[in-house]
Formats: sequence, C-alpha cells, structure tokens
Amino acid sequence: MTTASPLGPLDFQLVLLRRMADFQPELVEEARRELDVSTARMREANRRWQALVHAPRGRGALGRYRSVLGPPEHRERRRIGDLECEALRWPVPLWPSLRFEVLADARSAAVWNEWLVRAPGAPAPALRTAADLTPWSCVVDEVARAFGPAAPLEGSAPTRWRLALTLPGGERAVAEFTWGLLQRLA
Repeated sequence: MTTASPLGPLDFQLVLLRRMADFQPELVEEARRELDVSTARMREANRRWQALVHAPRGRGALGRYRSVLGPPEHRERRRIGDLECEALRWPVPLWPSLRFEVLADARSAAVWNEWLVRAPGAPAPALRTAADLTPWSCVVDEVARAFGPAAPLEGSAPTRWRLALTLPGGERAVAEFTWGLLQRLA
C-alpha cells in the first residue's frame, strides 16, 4: 500500500482555489494552468485537506497550517481589543502581494481567523468606486477601510465573508470574499 505524500504549499494553494471556483471559475482555471496542475490534482488536494480538517485525532488548525505550509515567514504578537493573539503569515506564490495569515489565541493556540491579507510593503489597490472592486484585487480590510463603515454579514461557508457597503453616491452593495480575497460585488 502506498502512502500519499504530505500536503505542501502548492496543495494549499489548490485548496484556496477550490473554494474560490464557486465564484470565479475562469480565474481559478487560469490560476490552475499557471500552476501547471490538473483539475484532478486540485480535487485530490482538497480531498486530502478536508480529511486533515475532519480527522478525529488530527492536529489542531494551527498545527495543520504549520505542517502544510512550513514555518511562517513572519510571526508577531497582536492585541485585538482586550485579547492578545499571535499572527502568523506565510507567502502564497500564486498571489505574491498577499500572505496567508492565521490569528491564534496567544495562550491556547486556538485559531480565530485564517485569511489572505496584503503583504507588508505591498501596495494596496486604489479603491474609490464599485468599478475598482474587481475579483481577486483586494482583501477584506482594504474594502472595509475604503467603503467604511462596512457591516460584516454571515458568509455561506466558514472560509467566506461578506461586507455590506455604501458606495459613493449612496448605493448599497455586498462584497463577497473567499479566504479574505474579493470574489464579487453583489
């Protein structure tokens, strides 16, 4: 019996893409070709990731990310209100100006949040109008700052976020995100 090789950073990118395919299948297909992997490989990476997530005696979420992504590129303590957490960031080669960030409780290592954020020093896009909100161009906090105050709404899955916005001119819209990356404006 052969044992599957461990999941690695490329597989994790495929997991991110698999969840984004519901919103942006053309962009996902283009990214998959850029990574030179088959649809079957993407499905298999996602299947194996889900097996890790749902394993009865598996690692905690933070351990899972470390085992798949390796040591974080950056690690820092961060205060959010009265809570102290650890922020860990890993590069994501498919999106060089972004990092995958995990926020974990500083004491228990329980993961609070996991999403794509802008890399330190990477320029954020200019977001002034609805036309600037193109798929995969920006992350949650950039949209919230540009069109705030934005109200968070429940997403359709654990890796999805929605923000209710008021655009210039008073038009209301909802920005939908997967893994923190903008997918569409509804």
